Amino acid sequence: MGPSKKELPRLVEALPAFPPSVCRILKLTSDINCPPREIVRVLDQDPPLARQLLRLINSPHCGLAEPVQSIRQAVVIVGINTIKNLALTVAPIEMLGRDSDRTPFLEGQLSHAFAVGLIARQLARRLGLPERETSDFFIAGLLHDYGKIVLHRLFPTRHNKALALAIKKQLPLHKAERELFKLDHLGVGALLAEKWGLSPHCARAMGGHHLPDDPDSDSPLPDCVHAANIIAKTVGLGVSGNPRTKTALPESVARRLGGTLTELTGSLGEIPAEMHKVQLFLNAWNATPADSA
Repeated sequence: MGPSKKELPRLVEALPAFPPSVCRILKLTSDINCPPREIVRVLDQDPPLARQLLRLINSPHCGLAEPVQSIRQAVVIVGINTIKNLALTVAPIEMLGRDSDRTPFLEGQLSHAFAVGLIARQLARRLGLPERETSDFFIAGLLHDYGKIVLHRLFPTRHNKALALAIKKQLPLHKAERELFKLDHLGVGALLAEKWGLSPHCARAMGGHHLPDDPDSDSPLPDCVHAANIIAKTVGLGVSGNPRTKTALPESVARRLGGTLTELTGSLGEIPAEMHKVQLFLNAWNATPADSA
């Protein structure tokens, strides 16, 4: 049998947590007046993470003209926001495992997650939000389906049956999961967001991205992730494991984001080019020693 709702907190507690230094960076960067030296201090106390971030910053992904030699220099050149994004991106990928450890499903999930993150960020830019805020949309999109990874890691045989059931019955995957687990990746995602100390808006995106958000919410983030998830599946970026794709956005989401599914999809610009950069990022990350994270 799969886990019951009562057992779920214990199962989530057994999963790897975000590295403490990444949690500290997340907390620090939530303050717009965070002094750069505080970020440097946190990374100086975590040499493995600092080494990995420097390798990624000096990889083709970031496209710097000259390599940086220290975290202090990196903060000055690429900025706090980039350091935060890289740290928050590395942490969940590290928990996903090196490419040699991934099943085809997990590999497809990684590409899908990056696509949703990139599209959610682009939708935030389309709404005219400040660039500093759009990074949270990327992170929420990247993490939106992490509940699937939890179920697939802990119960691979049963989750593969859920994937097969979704295809056979043409069900949304979260409904197939509920048939076999009595819970779904949305509930797991919401608990993970709480455990990792992510924002309430990010928690709603992880726990409710298949449902339109409350139109009176003070943040468009959950709606952007909801729309980005549909767009990514529509244009075939990554593999979500869900055989059903909506052909329209809920009216409340389309109204809030200012466009139909077709209009929003047509406004995304260089997402394929961004996905190429993602592949460069993943190549650089996989080239780093496993014990450096």
